[in-house]
Amino acid sequence: MKIDRKYIEKFINVTSKAAVASSFLVGKNDKLAADKAAVDSMRAELNKVDMIGKIVIGEGSLDEAPMLYTGEVLGNKQGPKFDIAVDPLEGTNFVANNLPGALSVIAIANESNLLGAPETYMDKISANLNEKGVVDLDYTIKENIYNLSEYKNKKPSMLTVCLLNRPRHKKIIEELQALKVKIKLITDGDISGALLVTKEKNGVDLFLGVGGGPEGVLSASALDAFDCFFQGKFLFVSDEEKEMARKAGIQNFDKKYELKDIVSGDSIFCATGITNGDLVAGIKKKKYEFHLETFVTHKSSGLRKIIKTKQRFN
Repeated sequence: MKIDRKYIEKFINVTSKAAVASSFLVGKNDKLAADKAAVDSMRAELNKVDMIGKIVIGEGSLDEAPMLYTGEVLGNKQGPKFDIAVDPLEGTNFVANNLPGALSVIAIANESNLLGAPETYMDKISANLNEKGVVDLDYTIKENIYNLSEYKNKKPSMLTVCLLNRPRHKKIIEELQALKVKIKLITDGDISGALLVTKEKNGVDLFLGVGGGPEGVLSASALDAFDCFFQGKFLFVSDEEKEMARKAGIQNFDKKYELKDIVSGDSIFCATGITNGDLVAGIKKKKYEFHLETFVTHKSSGLRKIIKTKQRFN
């Protein structure tokens, strides 16, 4: 079932309001306050939408997150049933320290069409191609680079790989360097990192490495609208994490998830910039208005663009 286009504007408004709310904390060295501002705003705006919206990826369990917790039902309880995944403030450190790349993010699909992801790590890979067998989580770094090089008709030295700058990626980085691949390291924000493969102008051919599981699901919902490639595999380090996964409906802990396993049917994705980043520009204040950019996808309508909006100062 297609999601009515009228919801595009509604969800852009949700992430835009959350982005503005957290923007007052930019550079204030208080990531918890910035996150709370985004969460409170997003929850208030979601409750105004004509829908019965269930949070499948939120800020944690009910005990951990009094607002936007996984399982919470939002909306005015009139309208279609949606699954909702949220990251009200992707990049809390970016806002706290006035660094590039902070976003407010949401993804929506029809009921039971969006994978619920526990707060665990996920090994993931994304590329702008829709053929199987070119890149894969099961391949070595060398196999992925050589296959992608042949597919894109580029030398390995002309490829750019994006990944989080983490000690756990030391071996991957060394292998990429040995292959003379260009490397783009990001400090946080692996939602935007995964989405950089969507457009040639971003200059990223491949995104890979271990990051957040919920962020993987959010990224997948946008990549699906681009017919891009994505795979993810949850990495569990404790029985507690496995129990969280069971509660989210995950039974096979070794499953390698394809896009179709993560998001099915129609979907809407919105990511509004707070501070300037590679994906979208940050909020700009001009006279009595906030000027915002939101990266938006709507699968059934083929919408895949940056939409600019304005908000008046309160």
